[in-house]
Amino acid sequence: MHLARFPRLKFAHLPTPLEPLPALGRLLGGPRLWIKRDDCTGLATGGNKTRKLEFLLGEALARGCDTLITQGAVQTNHGRQTAAIAARLGLRCILLLEHRVSTDDPDYLANGNVLLDRLFGAELRELPAGGDMNAALEPVAAEVRRAGGKPYVIPGGGSNEVGALGYVACALELVHQANEAGLRIDHIVHATGSAGTQAGLVAGLQAMHAGIPVLGIGVRAPKERQEAAVHDLACRVAEKLGVKGGIPRSAVVANCDYVGEGYGIPTPAMVEAVRLFARHEGILLDPVYTGKAAAGLIDLVRKGFFPKDSDVVFLHTGGAAGLFAYRATFERATERGADRARPEPGLSRRPA
Repeated sequence: MHLARFPRLKFAHLPTPLEPLPALGRLLGGPRLWIKRDDCTGLATGGNKTRKLEFLLGEALARGCDTLITQGAVQTNHGRQTAAIAARLGLRCILLLEHRVSTDDPDYLANGNVLLDRLFGAELRELPAGGDMNAALEPVAAEVRRAGGKPYVIPGGGSNEVGALGYVACALELVHQANEAGLRIDHIVHATGSAGTQAGLVAGLQAMHAGIPVLGIGVRAPKERQEAAVHDLACRVAEKLGVKGGIPRSAVVANCDYVGEGYGIPTPAMVEAVRLFARHEGILLDPVYTGKAAAGLIDLVRKGFFPKDSDVVFLHTGGAAGLFAYRATFERATERGADRARPEPGLSRRPA
């Protein structure tokens, strides 16, 4: 694959480390665990969206655009990283924030990613839950055009065939690191939401004939819908790359058993996973994506899903800034003296 064919800005701190998780592995008594530190991509506390934005911003600047418009939930990691690169490049940034989680907690509404969005100078527009958020982007783009601007519209999560190229590049990087270390990767596990990360990984690994299965741990949609979205995008990415034969449906696997009551709503297993990674490896996860993905990983290890003599890589997609929006969740868990906590009253899913 010759990714240099596609416009790209290089601002991510790459390659991100591939590190063992020895303490957690010993604690769980399962396979050998590794972590791909895409929380260390460098832009505004890092995260997976930085890789996507390298290709999205390459295209935006090639088109001469001066305004970035995108959307996500109130505590969107994607929005925070988009706002940061817009500030660095002197671009206007408009973020549409969906009130997907029902809460009046001031930490959730004004701290974490929201605080950073404002620091980066993004224009925040709040929308109720249940609408078509990607469709809501176009009227804003039309508004910018009427005012003489040139908008570049980015779908939620940066998840289209351009943004997903960032995780095609990550697949290449990860396989190279494994080859250099003499590491045979038996499984990759990560959080899957807007589909771009998993689609890019699957397309990249398929193009290389790497033979490494990818398991996405869902954070929002049911399994059938999540897998369909990932497969559709992976096929479009493969077509863009010129990969012959497309992407087999069997290459896309999601486990959506760890969502809990809904997107962004704390679960006992998420709280435990965040604490285990923090206390045994000194690594911060987030409550919405990596915390639930790690909860899935931990549960599957305990159930013997992965053979003990195997090597499993957990792809850390970032988001630790979101911890500050969930202060009450972790404080109440500490007060109870337990590593597991029930979802807090007032944090619930908005009716769709």
